[in-house]
Amino acid sequence: MTSEDKIRSAFENKNWQEIKVTDSWQIFKIMAEFVDGFEKLAKIGPCVTIFGSARTAESNPYYGLAERCGHLLTERGYGVITGGGPGIMEAGNKGAFNNGGKSVGLNIELPFEQFHNKYIDHNKLLEFDYFFIRKVMFMKYSQGFIVLPGGFGTMDELFEALTLIQTGKIARFPIVLVGKSYWQGLIDWLKTSMLETEHNIHAEDLNLFRLVDTAEEATEHIFKFYEKYVLKPNF
Repeated sequence: MTSEDKIRSAFENKNWQEIKVTDSWQIFKIMAEFVDGFEKLAKIGPCVTIFGSARTAESNPYYGLAERCGHLLTERGYGVITGGGPGIMEAGNKGAFNNGGKSVGLNIELPFEQFHNKYIDHNKLLEFDYFFIRKVMFMKYSQGFIVLPGGFGTMDELFEALTLIQTGKIARFPIVLVGKSYWQGLIDWLKTSMLETEHNIHAEDLNLFRLVDTAEEATEHIFKFYEKYVLKPNF
């Protein structure tokens, strides 16, 4: 179905039978994705999610940073979760997989760009049709988030995590933004426009994330966050 077909379909009058059949089957499909995700991910143990662009080439320095993050996390017993695709996601899985750690991929079916990478444990690859279900899995089964440069999807995942922590819907988990030159403009806008000009957030909300430049800084922030609670991975 083309974009134009989808728009036209939204304005068409549907009878009750059409609505009931279509919506009912969609509900069952949504339930099935939730059940599959909960069953597989409940067993993985403490993990950190690495977010970032699917378009990042292997030659890009950020690819190496993501791979290094995956390696360092698994050295300390954490598994790595990514969106399962290429680019930064592949790099994070690669670092974990090649170091013998748990490597999880939550892949989304898209008409372009997204295909799962080869560095995911064969029993830890999940395929999703719905973005919102995939985001629930990220938030529910991650003990921290490392966010490298990305596009709209990365921003969506970052602000989902920040919103849920800010509103108390999930526990306070460490969020690390990697790449000061990439993120600084956004952070400046948050401070000046969102906080100081419009007062749409509180000053302490800017403490919900840490800005760093290296994989060592990113992972060490997560390790220290849990050390103060005397919590360690259980595998």
